[in-house]
Amino acid sequence: MEIHARHPRPIPLGTKELGPISNLAPFSALIISIVLVICFFVRFYILEGFLIRRLYGSIYTQMSELNRRGFVNHHIAGATKVIILIVGAYPFVSVAFCKGPSFNTPFVHGSPVTLGDILIIIAQMLIGIYIFELIYRMKLSPVAVMHHVGTIFIGQAAIAISLRPLREPDAYIEFILCCVWGAFDAVFELFPHVAIILYRIFPERHNFLSKVFLFSCFTTALGTITETVVTMWLFGSMWDRWRLAFKVVTPLLHLAFSAAQVHGSLVFWRMYRRQQRFQREADSEAKDGFVGGESSVSYYQSNSQS
Repeated sequence: MEIHARHPRPIPLGTKELGPISNLAPFSALIISIVLVICFFVRFYILEGFLIRRLYGSIYTQMSELNRRGFVNHHIAGATKVIILIVGAYPFVSVAFCKGPSFNTPFVHGSPVTLGDILIIIAQMLIGIYIFELIYRMKLSPVAVMHHVGTIFIGQAAIAISLRPLREPDAYIEFILCCVWGAFDAVFELFPHVAIILYRIFPERHNFLSKVFLFSCFTTALGTITETVVTMWLFGSMWDRWRLAFKVVTPLLHLAFSAAQVHGSLVFWRMYRRQQRFQREADSEAKDGFVGGESSVSYYQSNSQS
């Protein structure tokens, strides 16, 4: 009986000759400028112009300027990530995990728009909302600033090194890894935007908010774990295609992103614990008030009978 050695099957991405990402790559500055202008128009003329006030009324108008900006930003970031997921899911999965499709594959049969074109656009959309947040928000934690700045530079660098004359041989798979980071960010960092919006709308519903923040903590932690597994699997599966610089830098970058995401999970865990404490205090005050009210009723009844 002849025994054949079993070799692991290469992943589709490791066998592709991906080539240039997109003909739109040299126009990245124009694309991100358009994204930022759209963010401004949506923020200034639609959200702050009339929509936020009509939807939330006094809840919004009574906020401080600091909280208003954060509230508006979470709406823009959340809505943009939903659009990214809807538009980018098919191109991302096709190029990263399916056999055959590459950056030059038409988005729709017979269309001049390619999968790479769509990936370039959604990458600039994700980078754009981080730039918008850095400029628009009045207060950001140092960890959030480092995460956003790192995402902006790494995402743009992955596109830049694919262009002539820099054109690095492993720039295309580095761009795909950046898309993996972006995809997990869009999926698992979407609900936290909803959580903060709910926190501003229902500040006194402590039991409800504790559940929302606990769910946010678990989703961000799950996202970090899943992202690490998928990213390192792709990274290891294409080990022979990486140059030494990328073999060193890529895990360090992922470690930095993971640290920022873990910090976010810890923040939601602390918010969950605080809402639990507020709920216990509210229950205690309600119980004390009920006991005091019951004693007053008993005293009144006894005096009335006498």
